[in-house]
Amino acid sequence: MQLALNLGRRGLGRTWPNPAVGCVLVKDGIIIGRGWTQPGGRPHAETEALKQARRGQARGATLYTTLEPCSHQGQTPPCADALIAAGVARVVSAMEDPNPEVAGQGHARLRDRNIAVEVGLCEAEARLAHAGHIRRIRDGRPHVMLKMAVSSDGKIAAGGRKRVEITGEAARERVFQMRATSDAILVGKGTVLADDPALTCRLPGMESWSPVRVVLNAKMNVPLASAVIATARETPSWLVGSTAASTIAEEVLRGKGVEVLRAEAPDGLFDLQAVMKMLAGRGITRLMVEGGASVAAALLKADLIDEVLLFHGPKPIGDDGLGALDGLPLSALTQAPNLHLVASEQVGEDRLDHLVRR
Repeated sequence: MQLALNLGRRGLGRTWPNPAVGCVLVKDGIIIGRGWTQPGGRPHAETEALKQARRGQARGATLYTTLEPCSHQGQTPPCADALIAAGVARVVSAMEDPNPEVAGQGHARLRDRNIAVEVGLCEAEARLAHAGHIRRIRDGRPHVMLKMAVSSDGKIAAGGRKRVEITGEAARERVFQMRATSDAILVGKGTVLADDPALTCRLPGMESWSPVRVVLNAKMNVPLASAVIATARETPSWLVGSTAASTIAEEVLRGKGVEVLRAEAPDGLFDLQAVMKMLAGRGITRLMVEGGASVAAALLKADLIDEVLLFHGPKPIGDDGLGALDGLPLSALTQAPNLHLVASEQVGEDRLDHLVRR
């Protein structure tokens, strides 16, 4: 099952709207097939593992999978039926699929055909791996991971919102890895203006793993020369604007290759719950947020943060620096009652704290 979990993680950020499942097919103590959900969400992991096994070899085998095999007819036939047809004797699932189209029905179909089914092995790890899928099914929104880098005195920028290097190269490479396992990255207009970030995965050979870039910009007036707009034809960019914003601005952005979404934004402020539901409706399950102080504070106030990856740089910026959370102390995040610290590690010269929802 640990191998299945590792295999499934290969698909994180690339299988949405489907979950990134991993599985291992074993017979007589020998692995005869391995599989993970392919880019775009199909083929599914189970059929990939069955494909690896030689003809007839899967009969009597045991399948270890990180999520219950599907039982419904979608764009592909049910994986439960493929396992039955292959003659698999036993299925060990880390967890039941919360999707109401499955929700135990895959396991039931297997048991009806006298296939032994066990559920719950490494379930806690599987729930972390499938956090985006679970959140989208149960709450109708993506799993939201906030990434922030703060100086030793809790600032994210110098005076006047001027950009300053807070963390080192090792931390930046870790951020690129985080991007590669996310479906989308969200920022506000302020971050685009201040930093002009590309928001891509710049690890060698992994440029194609870059997620969708999402910009919150009610007036749709982000500079057309900014990186997220100028490169929209190479790496997808979505801009969320107000329903009241100019149709001409929308046409110009679409002409640049940007996909324009609209949401209510009275006084220029979005209902973030509605934005999250809109993103989930478009298939996003894992959302990384790299937006600045305003976006981070708004998400915290709306109780929409499920996970925090907080990098602490070793140097101070000074009293004139920009605080990490607009109008709130950093402790409002680090000591939030619904978040708790689960790990802390050194990443080069920086410290990384990992908090998750209780």
